[in-house]
Amino acid sequence: MAFDGLSEKLQNVFKNLRSKGRLTEEDVKVALKEVKMALLEADVNFKVVKQFTKTVQERAIGSDVMNGLNPGQMVIKIVNEEMTALMGSETTEIALRPGKEITVIMMAGLQGAGKTTTTAKLAGKFKQKGKKPLLVACDVYRPAAIEQLQINGEKQGVEVFSMGDKNSPVDIAKAAIEHAHKNDFNIVILDTAGRLHVDEDMMAELVSIKEHVDVAQTILVVDAMTGQDAVNVAKTFDETIGLDGVILTKLDGDTRGGAALSIRAVTGKPILYVGMGEKLSDLEQFYPDRMASRILGMGDVLTLIEKAQEQFDDDKAKEMEQRLKKAEFSFDDYLESMNQMKKMGGLSKVLGMMPGVGGAQMAEIENAMDEKKMARIEAIIYSMTPQERANPNVLTPSRKRRIANGAGVDISEVNRLVKQFEQARKMMKQMPGMMKGRGGKMGRFKFPF
Repeated sequence: MAFDGLSEKLQNVFKNLRSKGRLTEEDVKVALKEVKMALLEADVNFKVVKQFTKTVQERAIGSDVMNGLNPGQMVIKIVNEEMTALMGSETTEIALRPGKEITVIMMAGLQGAGKTTTTAKLAGKFKQKGKKPLLVACDVYRPAAIEQLQINGEKQGVEVFSMGDKNSPVDIAKAAIEHAHKNDFNIVILDTAGRLHVDEDMMAELVSIKEHVDVAQTILVVDAMTGQDAVNVAKTFDETIGLDGVILTKLDGDTRGGAALSIRAVTGKPILYVGMGEKLSDLEQFYPDRMASRILGMGDVLTLIEKAQEQFDDDKAKEMEQRLKKAEFSFDDYLESMNQMKKMGGLSKVLGMMPGVGGAQMAEIENAMDEKKMARIEAIIYSMTPQERANPNVLTPSRKRRIANGAGVDISEVNRLVKQFEQARKMMKQMPGMMKGRGGKMGRFKFPF
């Protein structure tokens, strides 16, 4: 995830704070100096960093913190609260018009930010919520953009309105809204043209659309990997055409994440969604508190639960929970858990939401469970008989040799898998009870490690 480097540095700072029984004012100042450097290296806006560390220091040096039973933990709590406030505190929904009124959403952004793909992702989100969105191809300068929107719209099961590249974007938008009225669409999403950089023609076109069409929401799509440039672009767009919110893309990439921590503070505009991958399902609603927890290495169990629930059938989940309680977790269940992990975006995405997992530890686990190794695990399990999969206790040395030959691996890999499986089975038996305090929902989720 974008914040891996920042997370690791902050966790090291907090580890030092926790190790001290009592904190002095100097301890807090030294720790916040390191926090400041970590934030600047993550490309967070300088003024934002300055204000953030000042606020945290003022709160942290208060007598109720310094004289508390666990001052180190209190400072971490303050950092968490202030980081959440920095990103907006409350989750912001895209405001839709009431009743049967059509909500027109204009999507804007520079070329390469992922605007067209994000537009289709957003339409999919609205469709999941029971809305009837219409995608509109208003980028007449790049024929590939029209085709891309049509392909992605088809994948999402959402209609795309297009008049080719010979009509003006304003005329296309007006015709699309007329089409929406006649066909009971309640959301119209305009995919406008992007440019390599902000220019007068681009802005004039967006202003013209807003003058001729009743746009309810103007949303900017920015590339998180461009760091402070993304913040500057958002500021320029807001000053010129007025924005209602921002969607950050490529937050799963190798980026420092400063844009996510700066945009709200610099522009005053909320982050609505974040793009966490290339799949059309990889668009997450932005929760400032959950993002702060991820950055500080505290995990994001709520999002993990939601992702898990999207993939699981309730009856099947209940049946699995009963089997886990009885320690009847089999190799077939192990295979199923691997498939569920893939559906949720893979191991790295799941690990990124687990408390305390990050940096070197995540790299170590990912290395142990890379795709080639996962494929070998599948080959080993498929080489077992149904009886062996259901009851690993029958796996004698001769059976393991046969399985190894069938899978084309060394017998040591079979032994390693059986050992890992036994450890996983013990963990699975404890999981439902461990997670009761979080609504009991995580008992439905099975980790293949």
